Amino acid sequence: MRRRGFVIGALGLLAPGCRPTGTPSGGASLAGRSSVLAVKVDNVGAARPQTGVEDADIVYVEQVEGGLSRLMAVFGSRVPDVVGPVRSARETDLELLRQFREPTLAYSGAQGGLRPLIDAAPLRAVPQGARAAAYVRGGGRPAPHNLYLRPGRLGRTVSGAGAGAAAGFRFAAKVPAGGRPRSRQTVSFPAARFAFDWSAGRGRWLVGMDGRPATNADGARLAAPTVVVQYVDVLPSRFHDVNGSTSPLSRTVGSGRALVLRDGRVFDARWSRPSPRSGTAFTTRDRGGPLPFAPGQVWVVFAKK
Repeated sequence: MRRRGFVIGALGLLAPGCRPTGTPSGGASLAGRSSVLAVKVDNVGAARPQTGVEDADIVYVEQVEGGLSRLMAVFGSRVPDVVGPVRSARETDLELLRQFREPTLAYSGAQGGLRPLIDAAPLRAVPQGARAAAYVRGGGRPAPHNLYLRPGRLGRTVSGAGAGAAAGFRFAAKVPAGGRPRSRQTVSFPAARFAFDWSAGRGRWLVGMDGRPATNADGARLAAPTVVVQYVDVLPSRFHDVNGSTSPLSRTVGSGRALVLRDGRVFDARWSRPSPRSGTAFTTRDRGGPLPFAPGQVWVVFAKK
């Protein structure tokens, strides 16, 4: 079976070199009820290139311990056969996911104190420990950067509708009025850097991480028609990692400023999410009208205010 730079063999292990085909609407089984599948994806250098991220409707970029970053890939239209490497959940994820109806959250594990909050959250939690058959290790990498999810083994995890609309996003092919020409946008965390370079030929922003082009496991450049830099409060949470470092908490309920990048232009915007169950609305800062995104994948980077 072939997909995204890996072979899935008889033992369920992943090895470099080949790729299986993607699966529409959550795999072969139709059991289940979730609207979206959210997968926590490792994003340190040893975890790159990742598998399956290019198929997500939305890619959220969160700050984690030590100023590093982690991705949450949200699938609503369809899911790939393999996603990863998969890493652990954070408190930020719980607030963020409440905007979706009964989402499925796939992750490797969580800090002990966070587990009761995950259990109480309105989501379907599928950590490695609970659904071991859906996870495999391999890819020629050392642990913990070698855990991958096979979504088809979770049953139906997506509704077939795009996750963007559920998140409150509006889409339109027509370029909105206003904005300024922009060929490159950078965003920095304390220990991670992102760059988005406009490609007129592809009609997308090419993703770079820590000074290098970001690619999928087949070597194709990660790219998205829309990139959002959403400025949020990033606060110390009550939780810590195994090394004692405080886990940051990005607050995604509230309002603030944002930059919306589409069609080689940057738009000054405002974001608003009045409650955890609400999606996030993006409006123009000057007129206050809706600011639509270009159709296709959206990257949202949570930058500190």
